[in-house]
Amino acid sequence: MLEKLPDAIGEALGDIRAGLANTMFNDVGLRQGMGMIVLSSLAFADHAPMPDKYTADGSGLSPPLHWSGVPASAAELVLIVEDADSPTPQPLVHAIAHSLPTGDEDDGALAEGTLSAVNEAQPLVPMGRNSLMQARWLAPDPPPGHGVHRYVFQVFALGPGVSLPDTPGRDALRTALLERGLASGCLVGTYERPSGTIADPLPPLLPAGA
Repeated sequence: MLEKLPDAIGEALGDIRAGLANTMFNDVGLRQGMGMIVLSSLAFADHAPMPDKYTADGSGLSPPLHWSGVPASAAELVLIVEDADSPTPQPLVHAIAHSLPTGDEDDGALAEGTLSAVNEAQPLVPMGRNSLMQARWLAPDPPPGHGVHRYVFQVFALGPGVSLPDTPGRDALRTALLERGLASGCLVGTYERPSGTIADPLPPLLPAGA
């Protein structure tokens, strides 16, 4: 969607970024005195580039994820994916998934394409609303020329309490974390769409009288 923006717009917005400090992982801050969940992916290392196929320039699949260290007292796991470098006041939410399985003991995982499969008729996991108010996965899609974007995958363990709505937004998730948060984990994947990637150049002007 954003690949058709002129380079000049991305370059002009280069210094406007939401910031890692405003992501849910840092905003809520469950790490002090709380458990730490280890979140990883077979597709990319922490703070390393994501392959194109997990972006809007590829097939847009959601990457595989694995986590461990979930507290035994956890009643629910939730995942939120945010763009820390979106040119917006708050990070752009790419996905919220909730009621995730913990797997065997304290380990759990999401296979490649699990989040993006909810774009089809039958979702594989319960989804909340992204920043476009849609209950679906938004593939990374930074403006051309805006520089490297950090996509922050964040998993949280919630204790017992009132269940989240069927399609929670960021505010509902934040409230639940403040009330019931037990542990958190974070994984950052990067992606950059360089200048000069506009798909279709403007056609040449026709000669007068043509």
